[in-house]
Amino acid sequence: MARIVMADDGITFDGKVFETKPLGGVESSFVCLAEALAKRGHDVAVYNKCQGRIVHNGVEWVPIDTELPYGAMPEQADLYIANRGDRLIPLVPQAKHTVFWIHNPAQYLLKWRYLWKLWRRRPMIVFIGTYHAGTYPTWAPDGGRMVIPYGIPEPFRHAETAPAPPGPRAVFTSNPLRSLDWLLDIWSRGIYPHVPQAELHVFAGAAVYGSVGDAKAKQMNDVLERAQSMKQEGVVVRGPAPKQQLIEELRNSRVMLYRGDLNETFCLAVGEAQAMGVPTVVQSIGSVVERVVDGVTGFVAEDDQAFIQAARDLLTNDQLWLEQHQAALKTQRQWSWDDAAGAFEGILA
Repeated sequence: MARIVMADDGITFDGKVFETKPLGGVESSFVCLAEALAKRGHDVAVYNKCQGRIVHNGVEWVPIDTELPYGAMPEQADLYIANRGDRLIPLVPQAKHTVFWIHNPAQYLLKWRYLWKLWRRRPMIVFIGTYHAGTYPTWAPDGGRMVIPYGIPEPFRHAETAPAPPGPRAVFTSNPLRSLDWLLDIWSRGIYPHVPQAELHVFAGAAVYGSVGDAKAKQMNDVLERAQSMKQEGVVVRGPAPKQQLIEELRNSRVMLYRGDLNETFCLAVGEAQAMGVPTVVQSIGSVVERVVDGVTGFVAEDDQAFIQAARDLLTNDQLWLEQHQAALKTQRQWSWDDAAGAFEGILA
């Protein structure tokens, strides 16, 4: 058993919040990794902006002192995982192994406040995909580099799925600033006129992103207001959904439509949909091509017209839907958070 310390100084959350409220992909993944490491028998303590000290699913959650030098943090650990923030890099100075876990495109690490800390500490930098790893230049400092994809949460990997093709309902479950405006254009001019019984359900909102979402709430709301104005074209704005509700919604969905984004380094939203057997249409932008097997579990469309045609086909062709649904269930549930935790565990060797 190893002593593992994890730290995050972003938004307020803990393991209980993950179970009851919508959370962004980074925060959800942080909880899942901590709990998977604890389940593998390790002593796991998380220091973050949780509201109070608790122990939940084997993980100890401790409020972090947001004033430097984070006085509550221990000096030692077998493995220290600093999550994305530069002020976390120097902490737990006597850790036997240090990981800097990042989630966004790595160009932000080229700022001086990151570079000098990375050069001095030389942590192992863990990326979450091949596209993601390619965003960090080869000359930049590190103590090694690894790609460890997010695991798919267990509720999605083991949930019952639709026994028959659902009605023509498409879903969007990502950040509304990531091409929802584009999707609304595509839907209005190319999809809904040809499948007038179809609906596009939008599960999105600023609340998922905590204080970070607050800063961009107006931009998000502008896009969502446009979506709300399109009720006559089958667009239904549902707001953010906690994981258990999202599972039920995906079970009743025919297709997920998401263009992709250069800032998308994994796209857990697509991963969750695929694990539920929901065929997904994307374009070759960012990391989404790593989540969808083109022509097998969905389509990677070359252009807007190809995206439109793929969406129409999946909304109306039961045989095509069934083939891709079954293929997604067979291939897209394999990598779990236990697998990801095992990869992190390998750093201790």
